[in-house]
Amino acid sequence: MFIDQVQITIASGAGGHGHISFRREKYVPNGGPDGGDGGRGGDIVFEASTSINTLIDFRYKKKFAAETGVKGGASKCSGRNGEDLVLKVPVGTLVRYGWETETGEKGIVMADLNAPGERRILAKGGRGGRGNQHFATPSRQAPKFCEDGRPGKEYRVTLELKLIADAGIIGFPNAGKSTLLSRVTAAKPKIANYQFTTLAPNLGVVRLDYETDFVLADIPGLIEGASEGVGLGFDFLRHIERTRVLIHMVDAARMEDFEDEEADDFGLTPVQAVEKINAELGAFNPALLERPQIIVANKMDLPTIEAQLAELEKYAADKGWPFFKISGATGAGMQELMRGVADAIAAAPPTANFEADYGTFFEPEVHSDSITVEKGDDDGHFYVEGPGIERMLGYTNLADERGFAFFQRFLRDRGIIAKLEELGIQENDTVHLYEHEFDYWK
Repeated sequence: MFIDQVQITIASGAGGHGHISFRREKYVPNGGPDGGDGGRGGDIVFEASTSINTLIDFRYKKKFAAETGVKGGASKCSGRNGEDLVLKVPVGTLVRYGWETETGEKGIVMADLNAPGERRILAKGGRGGRGNQHFATPSRQAPKFCEDGRPGKEYRVTLELKLIADAGIIGFPNAGKSTLLSRVTAAKPKIANYQFTTLAPNLGVVRLDYETDFVLADIPGLIEGASEGVGLGFDFLRHIERTRVLIHMVDAARMEDFEDEEADDFGLTPVQAVEKINAELGAFNPALLERPQIIVANKMDLPTIEAQLAELEKYAADKGWPFFKISGATGAGMQELMRGVADAIAAAPPTANFEADYGTFFEPEVHSDSITVEKGDDDGHFYVEGPGIERMLGYTNLADERGFAFFQRFLRDRGIIAKLEELGIQENDTVHLYEHEFDYWK
């Protein structure tokens, strides 16, 4: 089964908490605090692998989480770091932040894994908390608090596979795309005389000689409206985005009577057929219209109208596109076409890459001590937030008497109490500090 788009949730591991302990050893006075640090949480790592062809491994399991760090121990023993979780995906996979919405917005590109073995860390594990050994001072020689580990990062992401091929065969259904692929490569695509025989892209390698070979992709047939989800085109237009050269197939045997819809399912001249497909490409991604194209008239072994072929050949010449006549059934013209494709690939620009916005997801940790004090919309509720208060809560043991006294001194010394009184706090009002709530008493 060919799966080329899935939505999953990734979560890196949280850091392990620091430890509270004191060295107690016979004949060793003043042992002091010796609580160890917590281990770092595991990262979520994506790796491009050539041994995987689809995203089927992500179809049923939807959440992937790395291991959390281990809590620190006594005698200054640090906890073990959590193991990284490596997720292998096919080469050519895009990782987007967020899930595709009904409006078609796909989110920011986190990574474009387009090289075999390429790795990207997309969710960094949380930092381990410090043990109480780090909080000893001349005036506080026996700290009974430590620091909690930082939480990991969690993202909802979309994995989108865009096959990497040197050339892609496009055109209306039944134009002979799969037949061409089977003729020039060892691929065995399904071939039959009905629309949408090809339900998934097929890849094959064309080898002209020992020095010249390239990857050829058979893209399922496109019809008008494909860029809006009509037919099968919407699901597979994404695979054209990485192809360097487009081989545009036209069925030359279906040009007999364009007034009769039964003679041609689409009622289009060859030139109109090419323009319809290109219109869908441009609607999906305007950059696709800048790719080199090769126009191929197929099924030349059957009766055709020379005037229609001449018009198509002139149209290709005006566009500067090479024009070839072939027969998929007999193999006529295949060698000349493949040589022309190889020449076009040699002159084409490199495979398209998608710019990833790594900075959005890997911002450095905020070390600011800023604290905000605000009055809530509800009477009697006040909110104290900011990196300074969050970090203080992380290493203060509020259940301990001395730890709670340290917490109260912190509120007074940082002017938080004065700010609350300035905002009009009264006795029995509630102060919210993230997940903690306290009643105010003067």
